[in-house]
Amino acid sequence: MTIAFEPEGKKIAVIRARWHSDIVDQCVQAFTSEWVKLGGKRNEIDIFDVPGALEIPLHAQTLIRTSRYAAVIGTAFVVDGGIYRHDFVASTVLDAMMRVSLDTGVPVLSTVLTPHNFQETRTQVAFFKKHFLTKGREAANATRQLLAERVKVAL
Repeated sequence: MTIAFEPEGKKIAVIRARWHSDIVDQCVQAFTSEWVKLGGKRNEIDIFDVPGALEIPLHAQTLIRTSRYAAVIGTAFVVDGGIYRHDFVASTVLDAMMRVSLDTGVPVLSTVLTPHNFQETRTQVAFFKKHFLTKGREAANATRQLLAERVKVAL
């Protein structure tokens, strides 16, 4: 028996923060490519932009309330901009994303990353672009597994 990727005809929402978009977009591209490679279709994925990471949880909750989405992925790159708050931002975002998932029963996955000591050098930007490609592929695989398991449980 083949397990559907898209239970009940719902889609996957990818919410991406626009800070460091050149890095974050690598995750979205890799997620989409991997989803298709796993047998999904590109039109099963809707991509939404938000200004920064803090806006992801509320947008995820808003999208889930439409009943159009089987899963939501939030992606952002939260860096130390010279004012020590990036750890708090990342923690707040992840906690809120988990709360949305638990409150709604819809998987909300995270590729919200916060590095230690990020410097916007060519080497570090290249490293994190590559890292976000990996995270995008991992998120696609995790989403597929979670949705397949939800379908099995529903049967």
